[in-house]
Amino acid sequence: MMKEIGHALASDLDGAFPTVVEEMGTKIYWGLRRLSGNHQEAEDLTQETFIRAYQALSGYDRARIRGMNLQPWMWTIALNLGRNHLRDRSRRPTYVELIETGKPDPELPDGQAWDRRLSHLNGHQKTAVVLRHVVGMGIGDIAESTGRPEGTVKADIHRGLARLKQIIEEEA
Repeated sequence: MMKEIGHALASDLDGAFPTVVEEMGTKIYWGLRRLSGNHQEAEDLTQETFIRAYQALSGYDRARIRGMNLQPWMWTIALNLGRNHLRDRSRRPTYVELIETGKPDPELPDGQAWDRRLSHLNGHQKTAVVLRHVVGMGIGDIAESTGRPEGTVKADIHRGLARLKQIIEEEA
């Protein structure tokens, strides 16, 4: 499906880009939601991912668009934005919001428990586990998105899942 979308983008970027958003929007949101631990930040980062992708694609020639592997390319953008956001957030003071605004988090109550559990993983493990088991990406695409070798991605997933299992057992 992604290959066909890539060909459609090469032919008509404006007409085909909404299909990219439809196909990937929910997965990118939920991946970023798990990585950031925050509904509003995930919404903002998802929107920024698509803005950046559209801007980049509008500067590419048709052959480059046709030949690209769209899903890992989009995730590279999303992960870079997420990393930069988390780095910037850690440098700013934390403000307490007294009034809740915006849309409510569509998260199920146990989602907060998963955010807490995932926060115990190192960055590479968390990213690999989320992309594999929340987003459903293949090992090769995760490796391409993160710039890490496939064997390392497999190890990150294995170690991350083992750590999550340990955390869950400690909670019981």
